[in-house]
Amino acid sequence: MKDIRRKVRRTQTIVPFGVGGIIDIRGESFVAADIRSWAANGERVESPRLAKKLGVDGFRSAPVIPSGKAAYASRIGPTYVRFPKWLFCPQCREMQLWRPDRELRDKQPACGRCPGKPQLAPMRFIQVCRAGHMADIDWRRWAHSKGEGHAQRQCQVRRLRFVATPESSGLEALRVTCVACRAGRNLAGISQKNILKQVGLQCPGTHPWQSESDEANRCEETPQAVQRGASNVYFPITHSAIDIPAPAGLPEEDETTQKVVNHPMWPDFNSSDGGPVSDAFKTVIASQCGVLEEFVDTLRRSYADGAASIPAVADSDDDLSIAEWAAFSVPESVADSRTFSVRRAHLGIDHDDPDSMRELAAGISAVVVADRVREVRALEGFSRYEPNSGDNDEDEGGRVVSVNTESRARWLPAVETYGEGIFIAVDEERLSSWERLTSVRDWTRRIEVNLDASFKADRLRSKSGPELLPRFVMLHTLAHHFIRQLSYDSGYNAASLRERVYARSHTPGSALPPQAGVFIYTAAGDAEGTLGGLVRQGQPPHLAETLIRLLESAQWCSQDPLCADSTGRSLANLNRAACHACTLLPETCCEIDNSLLDRTLLIGDSEVPGFFRGVVQAALEESAEAVDLP
Repeated sequence: MKDIRRKVRRTQTIVPFGVGGIIDIRGESFVAADIRSWAANGERVESPRLAKKLGVDGFRSAPVIPSGKAAYASRIGPTYVRFPKWLFCPQCREMQLWRPDRELRDKQPACGRCPGKPQLAPMRFIQVCRAGHMADIDWRRWAHSKGEGHAQRQCQVRRLRFVATPESSGLEALRVTCVACRAGRNLAGISQKNILKQVGLQCPGTHPWQSESDEANRCEETPQAVQRGASNVYFPITHSAIDIPAPAGLPEEDETTQKVVNHPMWPDFNSSDGGPVSDAFKTVIASQCGVLEEFVDTLRRSYADGAASIPAVADSDDDLSIAEWAAFSVPESVADSRTFSVRRAHLGIDHDDPDSMRELAAGISAVVVADRVREVRALEGFSRYEPNSGDNDEDEGGRVVSVNTESRARWLPAVETYGEGIFIAVDEERLSSWERLTSVRDWTRRIEVNLDASFKADRLRSKSGPELLPRFVMLHTLAHHFIRQLSYDSGYNAASLRERVYARSHTPGSALPPQAGVFIYTAAGDAEGTLGGLVRQGQPPHLAETLIRLLESAQWCSQDPLCADSTGRSLANLNRAACHACTLLPETCCEIDNSLLDRTLLIGDSEVPGFFRGVVQAALEESAEAVDLP
């Protein structure tokens, strides 16, 4: 049996193979244990804004094993335990309950009875519950659940076989049988709700990396049988924030300033001016950063003065987009750093350009390219069987399981990615006038009715705001088509790009400025994220041509007229004119799971005027004139 090396990329330790997630490698199945297995080997990741929002001390990322050193490195990263433990031999079909003491380093489990020692395969079905627990199905009890006679009902032998019968097909052809008493049952109906409860199985109240609980700790939730690779086995709860530097004009060198501003205690010190603990925070920050206390005081005053000149530069407790919007919409207000560098650009459209170009320029108020950007993504926890509703109510959706299953998590696993991006802001005056149209408001209200009835309502509203505005659906759809078009024009893979939608509207009397823009940036954790392709596409004349092409392509879909005339698509009918053929993206690209999308609000139809309808009509007229024969 050959030696193997099992490797996981650092970014995959957050999603999709973070704590509680299942990973398949070369026919083996593992699940990531909680962060207690990381010990002190995690590398610190700085993100004070995100840490303050999530109420933790900081973040750590999995350490990287240097290339070629995997054979010599001891375990210094996250632990992955074998799951499910019930395995079977593909030749003799004998089932084995694998034990940790049988594990051999860098060796795959093999059948000792068959010649050639074939690799054992994991069972396809497992059990999960709404409380977030996951365990093996008791296959011995399943096999004897329809036993006939006293001998079969009282059999305690654990020797089982997983056979496939040629007489039937599907799950009916798969059967678990007892070698001793010949009792057996096929897998037909195993996916039915409460089928395990009917068999008499309970949830042990544990996770695969924990030992079996006693009767007093058993979970009261009803276990459900699901396929190991089903989408409802794991719902990770992640958060992300872009690293925003301090306002421009701060004293001393930028590196020293950033070191102080990124200190975990800086947000508390900055908000405790004149408070009783202010001096204590100042002393600790100055000592750990190697600067004078006077410098820390001066920095806070300069930071406050700089922030005062920028509307809403500070985030609220639950909205990290405020500071990001301020930095992108007013790029001159923030100082360049090693992790954040933005500058203004333009579409490059003059008065002599075609009408479609001039109409496009009238709808776009600002273009900013980000030469350098840093994003931190953190994993807070997960749920199973049903996604959590977002309000921590145990009666709605699956219960959130923390990344530390034994105690409160003082730090969270995270990963930092570097890249570049393009920011586009839409003209607020035009957008507000468009949003006031009755047909636009009524159309969006129909989508909001479906949103209110969705189990994802709270989580989606954390991105869209308390009220679903037409601008959010339109800008979200624009971001998706922007990514699809950039994947053709810039050479980036669509899965390596991500979106951030800024679409909050101001309320009367609020000091917060309205938001109306999208930021498309690279999200890869390797060199592909900094090749310069997006920055080039964000400069004239490339950006204007890209926007025109994406609006033209948004007019049609291979699924039309079914897609264009849809009154509800995807999960919970949260999309309208949007499908995989025209708008949807890989899940890694989208902030809200490919929801709240509609091409109609982007380009319009006979009932609703799209925001960019004037651009599309002008482009069509120009195309018709270009091909007009004499």
